[in-house]
Amino acid sequence: MRRFSSSAFTPFRASVLAAAMGALAGAGSPGALAAGDNYSGQAEWAQRYDADPRLTVSRSTTPILSPQTVAATEMAITQMQDIVARGGWPMTPAGQQLRLGSNSPAVSILRRRLIVSGDIGPETGTSPVFDSYVEAAVRRFQARHGINATGVVSQQSFVALNVPAETRLRQLETNLIRLRSFSRDLGNRYVTANIPAASVETVENGYVVTHHIAGVGKIDRQSPVMQTKAIQINFNPFWTVPASVIRKDLIPKMQADPNYLTANHIRVYNKDGVELAPEQINWNSLEAMNYKFRQDTGGDFNSLGVVRIDIANPYGVYMHDTPAKGIFGDDFRFVSSGCIRLQNVRDYVAWLLKETPGWDRDHIDEAIRSGERVDVKITPAVPVYWVYVTAWAAPDGVIQFRDDIYQRDGLGLASAVMAPQPTAPATPVPQRQAARSARPYPVFGEDEN
Repeated sequence: MRRFSSSAFTPFRASVLAAAMGALAGAGSPGALAAGDNYSGQAEWAQRYDADPRLTVSRSTTPILSPQTVAATEMAITQMQDIVARGGWPMTPAGQQLRLGSNSPAVSILRRRLIVSGDIGPETGTSPVFDSYVEAAVRRFQARHGINATGVVSQQSFVALNVPAETRLRQLETNLIRLRSFSRDLGNRYVTANIPAASVETVENGYVVTHHIAGVGKIDRQSPVMQTKAIQINFNPFWTVPASVIRKDLIPKMQADPNYLTANHIRVYNKDGVELAPEQINWNSLEAMNYKFRQDTGGDFNSLGVVRIDIANPYGVYMHDTPAKGIFGDDFRFVSSGCIRLQNVRDYVAWLLKETPGWDRDHIDEAIRSGERVDVKITPAVPVYWVYVTAWAAPDGVIQFRDDIYQRDGLGLASAVMAPQPTAPATPVPQRQAARSARPYPVFGEDEN
C-alpha cells in the first residue's frame, strides 16, 4: 500500500485513504470483497479516486464571456507563470499509443507531465504502469483540451501534451485580452459561439442555460468573428445553394456523379424560375453558375435540417440544424462553409423563442412536425456573439485550451485535433465583405453537408 508523508496528507487524500481502507477491512460491509473475488492484495483506490468530482471536468455554468472568466484566467496566468519559472513540464515521447495496461518508461514521463499541469496528484508516483489513476488523469487532460475523453493517449493527445508551458502561458495572455474586451454588460439574455471550441452556449441572468456542440467553418471557409442578433427562426426551410458552393463543391460532384442532384433532392431553376433537368447543363464548364439550385425541405436530407436561425450580418452566414449529426461526436468539427451547425437545435430554438408569445416547445415541435415552411420573428431579438477564444479558465480552477485552428494567436501551434482529410491553408475572412443581395437565403453559407 502506498504511504503518504504528513506534509502531503490533505483531507482529500485522507478520504481516498479511508475509502481504500474500508474496502480492505469490512467483512460484512456493503463494500466488502465477496468469496471468489479476484483480490491481488492491492487496495482498489481507483474507484474513489476516479469518481472524485475534483478530478473531473464538468460543464461550467459560468459564461465564457464574463468578469468571472476574466478573473479566473488571470489566476491561471499566475499559475502558469509559476510552472514556467520552475522549468515547465517534460515532453512525452510519442512513439507508441499509451493506454490502460501499458508498461513503458514513457508512462513515467506522462505521469510527471500530468502532475505538473495538475491533472494528477504527486502521491500517485511515477510508475511506468498505465493504471486507472493515469487513465482518469488523461481523460481530464483531454476534456480540458477539447479532445474526446477516451483515456487513450494517441496522436491528438501527444500533440497537446507536448505544447510547451511557455507557449500555453502566451496563449492565455493573448486570450485574456480578447476576454477583457467582452467584460462589459452583454445583455440579460445572449448567445456565445466560441469558434475554436466549436461550441455554443446560451446565457441568462449571468448563468449558462444550455450548451451545444457545434460544427463551424472550415479552415479555408472560416466562420467570422462578429456581434449580431438572432432575429428570425425558419422552420422546415429550403436551402438555396450558395454560389461559392456551386463552384467549389456542386460542379465537381456532378462531374463525378451525374445523379448527385437528384439523389440529394436539389432542383435547378433558370432566371425566370423555370425548373431545368440536370442533364440540360454542361457540367464541364461554369455554366451552372448562371442558375439557382434549391434543395427541397426535409430533415433527413436538407442541409439545414429542420430549422434555420437567421442572424443579421454582412457575411451571409447563419446557424442551423443538420441531418449529419455524426459530426457532433467528432473532435474535428471545422466542417462548414462559415455557418454554425447546432446539436440539440430544438432546445436552442426553444430558448431563443422563450419570450416570443405563442411559441413554447409544443408549438415548436408541432411546426417542425408539419413539414411546412414557417417563419417566426424572435421578439425581442437576442444578442449573438461569435468569438475566437482558444484559452480560458473557469472559477473552479480548470484551465481550458483549444486549437488555434485559424492560426490567429500568432504562436504557430500545431493542431492537436486532426482533420479527417487535408484542408487548404487558412484564408482569413475579410473584416467586411460586401453585403449579399436581399433574398430569403444568403448566397454564402453552408456547404452541401
